[in-house]
Amino acid sequence: MKFLKNNIWTLTALLFLFCVVAVDPASADSVFTQAKSKLSDLFKNAKTVLFVIGGFGLIALAFQAIFGKVKWPWFAALAFGLAVVAAAGSIVNYATDDSKVNSSADYGDSLLGASDSQN
Repeated sequence: MKFLKNNIWTLTALLFLFCVVAVDPASADSVFTQAKSKLSDLFKNAKTVLFVIGGFGLIALAFQAIFGKVKWPWFAALAFGLAVVAAAGSIVNYATDDSKVNSSADYGDSLLGASDSQN
């Protein structure tokens, strides 16, 4: 028992290494394809919620800025932040140079025009 207790991390690492070597590479492709699909769905759904909350926030900040309760840069910062979130999928595609694999439709970009989403 003392051997197992002293070498648990070594045995865990060896077991992990054995599992990595023994797994067929084709299964990794399906796992990552499915993970990409799930994450893009999560991103689209989270972006929808963020736009709803951000829209109410924009309206509230606009009214407060008109009546002098908050500063206009706060309103501009929220509007700019929502624009960045709207273009986040395109920014990821540009940064990774992966436009053929991750199309804009995967991320549900709302800042793109109709001609961009058809490509």
